[in-house]
Amino acid sequence: MLPPVIGLAAGVPPVTVPGMSRLEVLPFSDAHLDAAGALLARRHAVHRRAEPLLAPRYADAGEATREVAELWKAGASGAVARSGGHTVGYLLGLPLAVDRWGPNVWVPPAGHAVDDAETVRDLYAVAAARWVDEGRTAHYAVVPAGAPALVDAWFRLGFGQQQVHGVREPLATPPPVPDGVAVRHGRPADAAALAPLDLVLPQHQAQSPVFSDRPVPTLAEALEDWVETLEDPRYTTFLAELDGAVVGAAVGCPAEESSLHAGPARPDAASYLIFAAVVPEARGHGVGSALGRAVLGWSATAGYRAVVTDWRATNLLSSRTWPKIGFRPAFLRLHRQIGR
Repeated sequence: MLPPVIGLAAGVPPVTVPGMSRLEVLPFSDAHLDAAGALLARRHAVHRRAEPLLAPRYADAGEATREVAELWKAGASGAVARSGGHTVGYLLGLPLAVDRWGPNVWVPPAGHAVDDAETVRDLYAVAAARWVDEGRTAHYAVVPAGAPALVDAWFRLGFGQQQVHGVREPLATPPPVPDGVAVRHGRPADAAALAPLDLVLPQHQAQSPVFSDRPVPTLAEALEDWVETLEDPRYTTFLAELDGAVVGAAVGCPAEESSLHAGPARPDAASYLIFAAVVPEARGHGVGSALGRAVLGWSATAGYRAVVTDWRATNLLSSRTWPKIGFRPAFLRLHRQIGR
Protein backbone atom coordinates (compact mmCIF):
# COMPACT_ATOMS: atom_id res chain seq x y z
CA MET A 1 0.00 0.00 0.00
CA LEU A 2 1.55 3.31 -1.05
CA PRO A 3 0.90 6.41 1.08
CA PRO A 4 -1.04 9.39 -0.24
CA VAL A 5 0.84 12.33 -1.70
CA ILE A 6 -0.56 15.73 -0.74
CA GLY A 7 0.42 18.56 -3.08
CA LEU A 8 0.86 21.94 -1.38
CA ALA A 9 1.83 25.26 -2.92
CA ALA A 10 3.97 25.32 -6.03
CA GLY A 11 7.53 24.33 -5.29
CA VAL A 12 6.71 22.76 -1.92
CA PRO A 13 7.56 19.03 -1.65
CA PRO A 14 4.50 16.77 -1.25
CA VAL A 15 3.65 15.38 2.16
CA THR A 16 2.92 11.67 2.64
CA VAL A 17 0.43 10.18 5.10
CA PRO A 18 1.13 6.56 6.06
CA GLY A 19 -1.48 3.83 6.12
CA MET A 20 -3.61 4.67 3.06
CA SER A 21 -3.54 3.81 -0.63
CA ARG A 22 -1.73 6.35 -2.75
CA LEU A 23 -3.66 9.62 -3.03
CA GLU A 24 -2.48 12.78 -4.75
CA VAL A 25 -4.08 16.07 -3.68
CA LEU A 26 -3.53 19.09 -5.91
CA PRO A 27 -4.83 22.66 -6.20
CA PHE A 28 -8.08 22.83 -8.20
CA SER A 29 -7.80 24.16 -11.76
CA ASP A 30 -9.86 24.52 -14.95
CA ALA A 31 -8.70 21.06 -16.02
CA HIS A 32 -10.62 19.46 -13.15
CA LEU A 33 -14.10 20.84 -13.89
CA ASP A 34 -15.47 17.90 -15.87
CA ALA A 35 -14.26 15.30 -13.39
CA ALA A 36 -15.64 17.33 -10.48
CA GLY A 37 -19.00 17.59 -12.22
CA ALA A 38 -19.13 13.84 -12.71
CA LEU A 39 -18.42 13.32 -9.00
CA LEU A 40 -21.14 15.79 -8.01
CA ALA A 41 -23.65 14.11 -10.34
CA ARG A 42 -22.97 10.73 -8.73
CA ARG A 43 -23.30 12.18 -5.23
CA HIS A 44 -26.57 13.86 -6.12
CA ALA A 45 -28.03 10.72 -7.69
CA VAL A 46 -27.37 8.84 -4.45
CA HIS A 47 -28.77 11.73 -2.38
CA ARG A 48 -32.01 11.73 -4.37
CA ARG A 49 -32.66 8.14 -3.38
CA ALA A 50 -33.01 9.41 0.19
CA GLU A 51 -34.71 12.70 -0.74
CA PRO A 52 -36.52 12.51 -4.10
CA LEU A 53 -37.77 16.11 -3.88
CA LEU A 54 -34.27 17.31 -4.79
CA ALA A 55 -33.97 18.51 -8.40
CA PRO A 56 -33.17 15.57 -10.72
CA ARG A 57 -31.13 17.64 -13.18
CA TYR A 58 -28.03 17.74 -10.95
CA ALA A 59 -27.67 13.97 -11.37
CA ASP A 60 -26.73 14.80 -14.97
CA ALA A 61 -22.96 15.25 -15.33
CA GLY A 62 -23.32 18.19 -17.72
CA GLU A 63 -25.62 20.14 -15.40
CA ALA A 64 -23.48 19.32 -12.36
CA THR A 65 -20.35 20.47 -14.22
CA ARG A 66 -22.00 23.79 -15.04
CA GLU A 67 -22.81 24.24 -11.34
CA VAL A 68 -19.21 23.56 -10.32
CA ALA A 69 -17.98 25.89 -13.07
CA GLU A 70 -20.17 28.70 -11.71
CA LEU A 71 -18.50 28.34 -8.29
CA TRP A 72 -15.08 28.30 -9.88
CA LYS A 73 -15.82 31.42 -11.96
CA ALA A 74 -17.15 33.18 -8.85
CA GLY A 75 -13.70 33.02 -7.27
CA ALA A 76 -13.70 29.71 -5.42
CA SER A 77 -10.47 27.94 -4.50
CA GLY A 78 -9.81 24.41 -3.37
CA ALA A 79 -8.29 21.06 -4.18
CA VAL A 80 -8.78 17.81 -6.09
CA ALA A 81 -7.78 14.29 -5.15
CA ARG A 82 -6.52 11.74 -7.66
CA SER A 83 -5.81 8.04 -7.27
CA GLY A 84 -4.91 5.45 -9.89
CA GLY A 85 -5.18 8.05 -12.63
CA HIS A 86 -8.74 9.03 -11.68
CA THR A 87 -10.19 12.05 -9.90
CA VAL A 88 -11.75 10.71 -6.71
CA GLY A 89 -12.72 13.93 -4.94
CA TYR A 90 -12.82 17.71 -5.07
CA LEU A 91 -13.42 20.55 -2.62
CA LEU A 92 -14.20 24.19 -3.44
CA GLY A 93 -14.91 27.09 -1.10
CA LEU A 94 -15.56 30.77 -1.63
CA PRO A 95 -16.08 33.74 0.69
CA LEU A 96 -19.41 35.41 1.37
CA ALA A 97 -20.09 38.87 2.81
CA VAL A 98 -17.58 39.62 5.58
CA ASP A 99 -19.91 42.03 7.36
CA ARG A 100 -22.34 39.17 7.96
CA TRP A 101 -20.10 36.11 8.29
CA GLY A 102 -16.74 37.49 9.37
CA PRO A 103 -13.51 36.46 7.58
CA ASN A 104 -15.09 33.38 6.08
CA VAL A 105 -15.06 30.69 3.42
CA TRP A 106 -18.06 28.53 2.44
CA VAL A 107 -18.20 25.10 0.87
CA PRO A 108 -21.68 25.40 -0.74
CA PRO A 109 -24.00 22.50 -1.68
CA ALA A 110 -22.11 21.92 -4.95
CA GLY A 111 -18.73 22.54 -3.36
CA HIS A 112 -17.54 19.02 -2.77
CA ALA A 113 -17.98 15.38 -3.69
CA VAL A 114 -15.80 12.35 -3.02
CA ASP A 115 -15.81 8.66 -3.86
CA ASP A 116 -14.64 7.84 -0.31
CA ALA A 117 -15.76 10.03 2.60
CA GLU A 118 -12.30 9.93 4.18
CA THR A 119 -10.85 11.75 1.17
CA VAL A 120 -12.58 14.97 2.20
CA ARG A 121 -10.17 15.20 5.14
CA ASP A 122 -7.14 15.21 2.83
CA LEU A 123 -8.82 17.73 0.53
CA TYR A 124 -9.61 20.05 3.42
CA ALA A 125 -6.04 19.78 4.74
CA VAL A 126 -4.79 21.30 1.49
CA ALA A 127 -7.58 23.81 0.79
CA ALA A 128 -7.82 25.12 4.36
CA ALA A 129 -4.11 25.92 4.48
CA ARG A 130 -4.65 28.57 1.81
CA TRP A 131 -7.87 29.84 3.37
CA VAL A 132 -6.27 30.37 6.77
CA ASP A 133 -3.20 31.98 5.16
CA GLU A 134 -5.66 34.44 3.59
CA GLY A 135 -7.07 35.19 7.06
CA ARG A 136 -10.36 33.32 6.44
CA THR A 137 -10.87 31.63 9.78
CA ALA A 138 -14.66 31.01 9.82
CA HIS A 139 -15.25 27.87 7.77
CA TYR A 140 -18.69 26.60 6.69
CA ALA A 141 -19.63 23.46 4.76
CA VAL A 142 -23.09 22.49 3.47
CA VAL A 143 -23.17 18.68 3.47
CA PRO A 144 -25.88 16.18 2.39
CA ALA A 145 -27.75 15.10 5.52
CA GLY A 146 -28.25 11.57 4.21
CA ALA A 147 -24.51 10.82 4.02
CA PRO A 148 -23.50 9.86 7.58
CA ALA A 149 -19.96 8.79 6.66
CA LEU A 150 -19.35 12.15 4.96
CA VAL A 151 -20.81 14.10 7.88
CA ASP A 152 -18.61 12.08 10.24
CA ALA A 153 -15.51 12.90 8.18
CA TRP A 154 -16.29 16.61 8.51
CA PHE A 155 -16.88 16.18 12.25
CA ARG A 156 -13.43 14.63 12.52
CA LEU A 157 -12.05 17.80 10.94
CA GLY A 158 -13.32 19.80 13.91
CA PHE A 159 -16.64 20.89 12.38
CA GLY A 160 -19.92 20.87 14.26
CA GLN A 161 -23.54 21.03 13.14
CA GLN A 162 -24.89 24.59 13.05
CA GLN A 163 -27.89 24.69 10.71
CA VAL A 164 -30.40 22.28 9.18
CA HIS A 165 -31.84 22.75 5.69
CA GLY A 166 -35.23 21.03 5.63
CA VAL A 167 -37.61 20.08 2.83
CA ARG A 168 -41.11 18.64 2.53
CA GLU A 169 -44.14 18.60 0.26
CA PRO A 170 -46.75 21.39 0.40
CA LEU A 171 -49.86 20.75 2.47
CA ALA A 172 -52.99 20.65 0.35
CA THR A 173 -55.39 20.74 3.30
CA PRO A 174 -54.01 22.51 6.37
CA PRO A 175 -55.43 21.16 9.64
CA PRO A 176 -57.58 23.38 11.88
CA VAL A 177 -55.69 25.92 13.99
CA PRO A 178 -55.66 25.53 17.79
CA ASP A 179 -58.57 26.90 19.80
CA GLY A 180 -58.27 30.62 20.42
CA VAL A 181 -55.70 31.11 17.63
CA ALA A 182 -56.60 32.91 14.40
CA VAL A 183 -54.27 32.88 11.37
CA ARG A 184 -54.82 35.31 8.50
CA HIS A 185 -52.96 37.04 5.69
CA GLY A 186 -50.93 40.08 6.66
CA ARG A 187 -51.83 43.47 5.22
CA PRO A 188 -49.81 46.70 4.91
CA ALA A 189 -51.83 48.10 7.83
CA ASP A 190 -50.35 45.34 10.05
CA ALA A 191 -46.75 46.61 9.77
CA ALA A 192 -46.69 48.32 13.18
CA ALA A 193 -48.13 45.24 14.93
CA LEU A 194 -45.62 42.95 13.19
CA ALA A 195 -42.51 45.08 13.75
CA PRO A 196 -41.79 43.79 17.30
CA LEU A 197 -41.58 40.24 15.91
CA ASP A 198 -38.43 41.19 13.99
CA LEU A 199 -36.75 41.63 17.36
CA VAL A 200 -38.10 38.40 18.87
CA LEU A 201 -36.12 35.96 16.71
CA PRO A 202 -32.62 37.49 17.09
CA GLN A 203 -33.27 38.08 20.80
CA HIS A 204 -34.19 34.42 21.23
CA GLN A 205 -31.18 33.20 19.24
CA ALA A 206 -28.80 35.38 21.23
CA GLN A 207 -29.69 33.31 24.30
CA SER A 208 -28.45 29.88 25.36
CA PRO A 209 -27.93 27.44 23.73
CA VAL A 210 -27.76 29.24 20.35
CA PHE A 211 -25.57 32.23 21.34
CA SER A 212 -25.93 33.91 17.93
CA ASP A 213 -24.16 37.25 17.60
CA ARG A 214 -26.42 38.56 14.84
CA PRO A 215 -27.44 42.14 15.68
CA VAL A 216 -30.97 42.92 16.87
CA PRO A 217 -32.60 45.60 14.67
CA THR A 218 -34.20 48.70 16.10
CA LEU A 219 -37.98 48.91 16.11
CA ALA A 220 -37.78 51.62 13.45
CA GLU A 221 -35.67 49.37 11.21
CA ALA A 222 -38.09 46.50 11.77
CA LEU A 223 -41.07 48.68 10.88
CA GLU A 224 -39.41 49.80 7.65
CA ASP A 225 -38.63 46.18 6.76
CA TRP A 226 -42.24 45.06 7.33
CA VAL A 227 -43.64 47.93 5.28
CA GLU A 228 -41.47 46.78 2.36
CA THR A 229 -42.24 43.08 2.87
CA LEU A 230 -46.02 43.54 3.07
CA GLU A 231 -46.00 45.56 -0.16
CA ASP A 232 -43.69 43.19 -2.06
CA PRO A 233 -45.63 40.62 -4.17
CA ARG A 234 -42.81 38.10 -3.84
CA TYR A 235 -43.58 37.62 -0.14
CA THR A 236 -46.73 36.23 1.45
CA THR A 237 -47.18 36.97 5.15
CA PHE A 238 -49.37 35.18 7.66
CA LEU A 239 -49.94 36.52 11.14
CA ALA A 240 -51.36 34.76 14.16
CA GLU A 241 -53.65 36.35 16.71
CA LEU A 242 -54.33 35.01 20.17
CA ASP A 243 -57.28 36.58 21.94
CA GLY A 244 -57.20 39.38 19.36
CA ALA A 245 -53.50 40.27 19.80
CA VAL A 246 -50.83 39.66 17.13
CA VAL A 247 -48.49 37.07 18.64
CA GLY A 248 -46.65 35.58 15.66
CA ALA A 249 -45.95 35.73 11.96
CA ALA A 250 -44.52 33.62 9.14
CA VAL A 251 -43.46 34.57 5.63
CA GLY A 252 -43.27 32.46 2.48
CA CYS A 253 -41.63 33.31 -0.83
CA PRO A 254 -40.09 31.60 -3.89
CA ALA A 255 -36.99 29.58 -2.98
CA GLU A 256 -35.06 31.64 -5.53
CA GLU A 257 -35.01 34.44 -2.93
CA SER A 258 -32.62 32.33 -0.83
CA SER A 259 -28.92 32.33 -1.75
CA LEU A 260 -28.28 29.47 0.69
CA HIS A 261 -30.94 27.11 -0.72
CA ALA A 262 -29.23 27.01 -4.11
CA GLY A 263 -27.91 24.56 -6.66
CA PRO A 264 -28.39 20.93 -5.60
CA ALA A 265 -30.01 22.11 -2.36
CA ARG A 266 -32.96 23.78 -4.15
CA PRO A 267 -35.78 21.52 -5.35
CA ASP A 268 -37.59 22.48 -8.53
CA ALA A 269 -40.72 24.64 -8.09
CA ALA A 270 -40.00 25.22 -4.40
CA SER A 271 -41.22 27.84 -1.95
CA TYR A 272 -39.26 29.04 1.06
CA LEU A 273 -40.46 29.47 4.63
CA ILE A 274 -38.14 32.41 5.14
CA PHE A 275 -39.26 33.74 8.52
CA ALA A 276 -41.29 32.70 11.53
CA ALA A 277 -41.46 34.09 15.04
CA VAL A 278 -43.79 33.87 18.04
CA VAL A 279 -43.68 36.13 21.08
CA PRO A 280 -42.46 34.29 24.23
CA GLU A 281 -45.73 34.59 26.13
CA ALA A 282 -47.68 32.85 23.33
CA ARG A 283 -45.39 29.86 22.92
CA GLY A 284 -46.75 26.45 23.80
CA HIS A 285 -50.16 27.13 22.22
CA GLY A 286 -49.36 25.65 18.79
CA VAL A 287 -48.97 29.09 17.19
CA GLY A 288 -45.67 28.32 15.47
CA SER A 289 -46.95 25.06 14.01
CA ALA A 290 -50.13 26.77 12.79
CA LEU A 291 -48.10 29.46 11.04
CA GLY A 292 -45.80 26.90 9.44
CA ARG A 293 -48.76 24.93 8.15
CA ALA A 294 -50.30 28.12 6.78
CA VAL A 295 -47.19 28.61 4.62
CA LEU A 296 -47.37 24.95 3.58
CA GLY A 297 -51.00 25.40 2.55
CA TRP A 298 -50.25 28.61 0.65
CA SER A 299 -47.43 26.78 -1.15
CA ALA A 300 -49.86 24.15 -2.43
CA THR A 301 -52.36 26.78 -3.57
CA ALA A 302 -49.62 28.75 -5.33
CA GLY A 303 -48.55 25.68 -7.29
CA TYR A 304 -45.26 24.88 -5.59
CA ARG A 305 -44.19 21.24 -5.46
CA ALA A 306 -41.78 21.51 -2.52
CA VAL A 307 -41.14 23.75 0.48
CA VAL A 308 -37.73 24.45 2.03
CA THR A 309 -36.73 26.10 5.26
CA ASP A 310 -33.75 26.15 7.61
CA TRP A 311 -33.15 26.41 11.33
CA ARG A 312 -30.36 26.51 13.87
CA ALA A 313 -29.76 23.05 15.30
CA THR A 314 -29.27 24.68 18.73
CA ASN A 315 -32.58 26.56 18.57
CA LEU A 316 -34.67 24.23 20.72
CA LEU A 317 -37.96 25.69 19.51
CA SER A 318 -37.49 25.61 15.73
CA SER A 319 -35.48 22.37 15.77
CA ARG A 320 -38.53 20.67 17.29
CA THR A 321 -41.35 22.55 15.56
CA TRP A 322 -40.25 22.20 11.92
CA PRO A 323 -39.58 18.42 12.01
CA LYS A 324 -42.88 18.05 13.89
CA ILE A 325 -44.76 19.48 10.90
CA GLY A 326 -42.92 17.26 8.47
CA PHE A 327 -39.70 18.97 7.37
CA ARG A 328 -36.97 16.42 6.65
CA PRO A 329 -33.26 17.30 6.89
CA ALA A 330 -31.80 17.50 3.37
CA PHE A 331 -28.51 19.30 4.04
CA LEU A 332 -26.59 20.24 7.17
CA ARG A 333 -24.56 23.41 7.53
CA LEU A 334 -21.41 22.58 9.44
CA HIS A 335 -19.10 25.17 10.99
CA ARG A 336 -15.58 25.42 12.30
CA GLN A 337 -13.95 28.49 13.80
CA ILE A 338 -10.17 28.47 13.48
CA GLY A 339 -8.38 29.86 16.52
CA ARG A 340 -7.33 29.12 20.03
